[in-house]
Amino acid sequence: MTARARWKELCLDTTGGHDIGRFYADVLGLRFEPDEEDGAVVGDVEGQGIAICRVPEEKSVKHRVHIDVHAASIQELVDAGASLVLPAGESRFPWTVLRDPDGGEFCAFLRESPPDYRFFQLVVDAADAEEIARWWAEVFATEPESHDTPDWWGIRNVPGMPFEAITFGRVPEPKTVKNRIHWDVYADPGVMEAAGATLLRAKDDEIGWHVMADPEGNEFCVFEPRDEMDA
Repeated sequence: MTARARWKELCLDTTGGHDIGRFYADVLGLRFEPDEEDGAVVGDVEGQGIAICRVPEEKSVKHRVHIDVHAASIQELVDAGASLVLPAGESRFPWTVLRDPDGGEFCAFLRESPPDYRFFQLVVDAADAEEIARWWAEVFATEPESHDTPDWWGIRNVPGMPFEAITFGRVPEPKTVKNRIHWDVYADPGVMEAAGATLLRAKDDEIGWHVMADPEGNEFCVFEPRDEMDA
């Protein structure tokens, strides 16, 4: 099975600019490289990157895509600028829910010895977790994994992706606004359309990539494939 796409990086919409970039660089064990307006969180490999994209819209709904991190303590995240929402001990789940300085939700999993790169997984709300996990698994030429419930499915071994997994969790509420976190891939947009993606905006004189959406409406950007990509 040949991959139709290869992971490139994440993108984060924000009204906070450099501050939110520095926050995630600190939390994830990466570096922040500012430019005049936005900047990027960068690591030793491209896939660890998070492009910081300043937008005029304030956050209005719960993040439909959020980051899970490894952490030695919740206090270190609060000291970095996070705010506590729901401690693990006050819910039936083994993670703590927090908000970043922009109000975006993320979750922390405590580890005795967290790795230097502390990005654990990307979590995506879904109407049908199994169906969308299978779609992305086919795109990335990997296998979908059930979490022993129809509400939670995931994919691992994504080409170019340096963290552990993308996990899809079923939620009752529909997608209503543009996701503030999305991912970029290297792919042929025609191949992605044939697989079931929707073209939202083609590459033009203003942007050097194609904006697309998966079958559940999650936005992602497509960059021209590189020579080493098997797609």
